[in-house]
Amino acid sequence: MAKQITHDLTYDAPASGVYAMLTDAAFREEVCDRSGVLRHNVTVSGGDLTNGATVRIQQWQSATGIPSFAKKLVGEEIEIIQEETWTSPTECDVKVTIPGKPGEMSGSVRLVEEAGATTEHIEMTITVRLPLVSGKVESLIADMLKKSLRVENTVGREYLAR
Repeated sequence: MAKQITHDLTYDAPASGVYAMLTDAAFREEVCDRSGVLRHNVTVSGGDLTNGATVRIQQWQSATGIPSFAKKLVGEEIEIIQEETWTSPTECDVKVTIPGKPGEMSGSVRLVEEAGATTEHIEMTITVRLPLVSGKVESLIADMLKKSLRVENTVGREYLAR
């Protein structure tokens, strides 16, 4: 089984501005800092409007506060690697892995501009391969993802207003 997540983030900016933000390492580092991750590494290559970009975010989050059944699976820290391949300024493939753990997320991001505002449309599939608890873990990951996206949206709105 897998869990599907669809989430929209809106910005009062053209799609080109949102793309520039999402492919800016400083923005991604600020999101990590505001999300409370323990440590992170962000790399961005490319980023021009014709050739797309690659964004890689490696972060370590504390397992504090997650249910005990999940904490037993991940330990005290959770390493997460997010890789984005922007094939155009409005289309992105996303893959998120937790090294050494039986789960992953994959999906897409699409930027849609209308009347000077841009919607970042995110579609992700969460898959956990653990007998008996996969649904619980997928729901936990979905909740963590939504919380992370809310932080990204807040930081993004501030970033674009500067």
